[in-house]
Amino acid sequence: MRNFVVNCWDHIMNAEVNPLRNIPDLHVRHMIMQVLAFMWSAVFSIAIAESVYAFGISAIVHVLFIAAVVVTVGTFKMAERRPWAFGSYHSYGRSRGYTIYHDKHGNPRKVYYDKNDPGGEHE
Repeated sequence: MRNFVVNCWDHIMNAEVNPLRNIPDLHVRHMIMQVLAFMWSAVFSIAIAESVYAFGISAIVHVLFIAAVVVTVGTFKMAERRPWAFGSYHSYGRSRGYTIYHDKHGNPRKVYYDKNDPGGEHE
């Protein structure tokens, strides 16, 4: 019985097992699963509460939850790919004569200011 339940679950919920596995792009597969999940949450909230109002609350909560997951994953990916982006919270003045930039691999390099540039927004 347990194998039957797990097998049924995988054939519906696992995008590596269900027919969506034929879609090569993982992002598209994930988006389709999200749309289907949203659709089913609407169906169940309307069926259980017999109210579109219940669906509205459910939809808002689902969107907020998914947005929070997206922000979290984005932050983790950025920390993984560009950890120097979270460097320091302060900046240096123009008096030192250069700024430090990072290339796409995170390697720092000095870029000297133009001597004729007065700096700032006001010229």
